[in-house]
Order: sequence, then structure tokens, then C-alpha cells
Amino acid sequence: MTGKKADPSPESIARANRQRLAFDEGLKAMADVERDAAAVRKNMERLRALRQAKEAEEIKTEAAMPKAAAKTKRKKRISK
Repeated sequence: MTGKKADPSPESIARANRQRLAFDEGLKAMADVERDAAAVRKNMERLRALRQAKEAEEIKTEAAMPKAAAKTKRKKRISK
């Protein structure tokens, strides 16, 4: 004899259902996490491209504009 029962008990059926539901919910949660991570990476790439374009534009404008005369620092007068 194998020692297994022919009819599963209601408790074992309920436990198997809970395990199946937990497994399905776990799969859905992992899919949500992966989808959110992909969205974050996509947004980071977009923001990086914007930042690099802005920096490149700043470099172009700085190169096109002549350097302003350096301001001299004034000494503060101390009144006595």
C-alpha cells in the first residue's frame, strides 16, 4: 500500500486552493513589479536625454557668447 487516501479531506482541498491562489497572486505581483521597473527605466532614459540635450545647448551658447569681462571685487570701506 502507498499510504495515500483516495479522497482528499476538505482541509487539504482548501489548503491546495489557498496555495494556488497565493501562487497566482505572486505571479501577478512579480509582473506588476517588472512592469513598474520598466516604466521607471524608460522615464530615466527620457530624463537623461533631456538633461544631455540641455547641457549640450548650454555648451553651444557659452561657446557662441564672448566671455564677459571679469568683475573686480571691491574692498569694503570700514567707517570709523
